[in-house]
Amino acid sequence: MNHYRIEKDSLGEFKVPESAWYGIQTARAVDNFPISGRGPDPDFIRSHVQIKYAAAIANCQPGWLDEAKRDAIVAACERILAGEFLDQFVVDRFQAGAGTSHNMNSNEVIANLANAALGGERGKYVPINPNDHVNMGQSTNDTIPTAIRLAALAKLPRLTGAVEEMAAAFERIAARERDTVKSGRTHLQDAVPTTLGREFAGYAWTLRRAAQNIAAVRPRLCEIGLGGSAAGTGLNTAPDYPRRVAAELARLTGEPIAASDLTAQMQSMLDLQQLSAQIRGLALELTRIANDLRLLASGPRTGLGEITLPAVQPGSSIMPGKVNPVMFEMLNQVCYQVLGQDAAVAYMVQAGQLELNVMMPALGSALFDAMDWLSNGIRAATEKNLEGLVVNRERCAAFIHQSVGLATLLNTRIGYMRAAEIAKESEKSGRPVREIVAEHDIMAPEAFDELVLRAARDGRID
Repeated sequence: MNHYRIEKDSLGEFKVPESAWYGIQTARAVDNFPISGRGPDPDFIRSHVQIKYAAAIANCQPGWLDEAKRDAIVAACERILAGEFLDQFVVDRFQAGAGTSHNMNSNEVIANLANAALGGERGKYVPINPNDHVNMGQSTNDTIPTAIRLAALAKLPRLTGAVEEMAAAFERIAARERDTVKSGRTHLQDAVPTTLGREFAGYAWTLRRAAQNIAAVRPRLCEIGLGGSAAGTGLNTAPDYPRRVAAELARLTGEPIAASDLTAQMQSMLDLQQLSAQIRGLALELTRIANDLRLLASGPRTGLGEITLPAVQPGSSIMPGKVNPVMFEMLNQVCYQVLGQDAAVAYMVQAGQLELNVMMPALGSALFDAMDWLSNGIRAATEKNLEGLVVNRERCAAFIHQSVGLATLLNTRIGYMRAAEIAKESEKSGRPVREIVAEHDIMAPEAFDELVLRAARDGRID
């Protein structure tokens, strides 16, 4: 049997679950927006609560909020930040524009917790009111974009850390396989020799570059517009509030948070778009690398088969013994979804109008999903498939000796045209270049083998 209390707002009365720590505006939002079934991102919840904590401190300093109310609000925030009451944040990710519903969800939960601690009754909002005290000097319009920035800052180390772990795994394989000669392939055709170590070292370098590009956005995320109030003017805020609240947020988060242009930070989501763009760049590179690994692992008999990825599950419901590269198939799917989230971010960034971008709830959600999915996908692929990857050196050696691309090594000795003739002869006869070179008295087989190794490992043939 459901039990409710009746609360009242400017629209009238509405039922609120008796056990809920949230209030009437949250209950209306739950009723209005049964859209995705997904509640707010946990990092976003904590970031928004940090803003309420910092605002209480900042508003007390000039005497706008008395110490008793400040302490009660801060204590309520501390309980939420410690992990309590997270289930009370219940508004769907697709909600009222700008995030008013989530802002009121935070205000109501904090006010009810604070009032209960002071001996008050849940749902009565005495002595602490959600709007007048918890939301003092604030608006949805400046708290939500600030919370998105703080949540993204919280997620950044997890994402870049996962990328670094994958890069380090590639680097370890590269060092181990430094002298493993294999056929290079350009246009998916035989090309000059390289080493598997060089190939994998390239993956590591690219991933680190992508992580650096993402991390480079961090300083911009630390510039906030909190204190802009409803339209960037700072209406109804305490003296020096933007500086004071930014300083408190810097203390709470450990990030160099600072007040920026209050109007621009409400109008524009440019910095969030820049972060999304760099995440898209990472997803594109990961897609390419995952595709390479799936190709290198193809077979085991009728594909390239130059590497073997650890088996993590049976690959087929009908073909016995089949094993598929499922972890990198998963990573491909994650990357494609992240590209979709970036496209959504782009559309929502340009949808701002005049003083406000009202698409912020879904914009933040898309950005958070991209960061979390990539962090988890990269880490899983690294742990389950890169660790334990086996290089099939005999297969690499067999391919390199069959490659007509080896004729390129003869360019400086016998000229391009004659080398092309040897390549054609190899292709037509099926005989290795090594054998044809010896037959034409150009070079002994052993000397040619040494030439291949030098070219692959050092990029030199002299």
